[in-house]
Amino acid sequence: MSGLQNDRFLRALLRQPVDRTPVWMMRQAGRYLPEYRATRAQAGSFMDLCRNAELACEVTLQPLERFPLDAAILFSDILTIPDAMGLGLRFETGEGPIFDKPVRSMADAKKLYVPDMGSELGYVMNAVSTIRKALNGRVPLIGFSGSPWTLATYMVEGGSSKTFSKVKAMMYDEPATLHHILDVLADSVIAYLNAQIESGAQAVQVFDTWGGVLTPRDYKEFSLNYMAKIVDGLKREHNGVKIPVILFTKGGGQWLEALADTGADALGLDWTTDIHDARRRVGDRVALQGNMDPSMLYASPARIREEVASILSQYGHGSGHVFNLGHGIHPEVDPEHARAFIEAVVSLSPAYHQA
Repeated sequence: MSGLQNDRFLRALLRQPVDRTPVWMMRQAGRYLPEYRATRAQAGSFMDLCRNAELACEVTLQPLERFPLDAAILFSDILTIPDAMGLGLRFETGEGPIFDKPVRSMADAKKLYVPDMGSELGYVMNAVSTIRKALNGRVPLIGFSGSPWTLATYMVEGGSSKTFSKVKAMMYDEPATLHHILDVLADSVIAYLNAQIESGAQAVQVFDTWGGVLTPRDYKEFSLNYMAKIVDGLKREHNGVKIPVILFTKGGGQWLEALADTGADALGLDWTTDIHDARRRVGDRVALQGNMDPSMLYASPARIREEVASILSQYGHGSGHVFNLGHGIHPEVDPEHARAFIEAVVSLSPAYHQA
């Protein structure tokens, strides 16, 4: 598959036979690794690290030097698109992201535009092509974006939120304003992911981090419909090779059938969904990615191995499973516990792929 030495991740996403279950971790390049913290200090700030292709490449490859992972994921942030729209993104220590110019009205919404992928987001594409070249076919490279709904929550709230009061008030009182924002964001995400694919991404994932805070009715109207639009607009093949698409709604286990209806190749599962039940519901239509509780990595290596065995057993025999955490790895996790998790998947999963 396109000259890859290890293509089991792509094969599993397309539900083709594999020798063992592939494994990677959300946020696998990050603060739990001392070498990442050193590189980030060298970069000066988080966004400076994202904008420096060589350093972004360095941190993308760091976990692959430690662990037998089956994929690399672009080192970037979900807020690159709203940042490129000129909303004044900054990161405050202990507070997370802050937008100096939140989008609160139709007048604000009408100023939004699809950023230019070559100039305004060229640093991301530069990072993708730099990482792809450095990987040299070792494992596939995953590109990603935030979902329109998730990006909109930060843009309307002006940063992180526990209650989503501003974006939900807009959703209920001024739905036309929110739909305008989401439309521009969906068009932006399509252009962004297609540019990543052109630059070398071999699979793409849409992170719908906050879809789970919506009612079923609102989820369909304000999140799922826009992810379906994105799936329809993506390049599903590049240079004759299929580009799998993964959709991941945290807290979205009740909507798996509707997510599968979008035509995505795979669905991410968080740890609140039973993977056996998920496979029973949609498993022959899509691959499944997940879904160990990230907090399991605080437990002993022996307990972590037990949990990996349990999840493999719940999924059962055959392809179509990419092992992952149910969300990103926590910053305080001991890297040796991450190793125990990954090595357990490598050693225990071949039994589920024998003819």
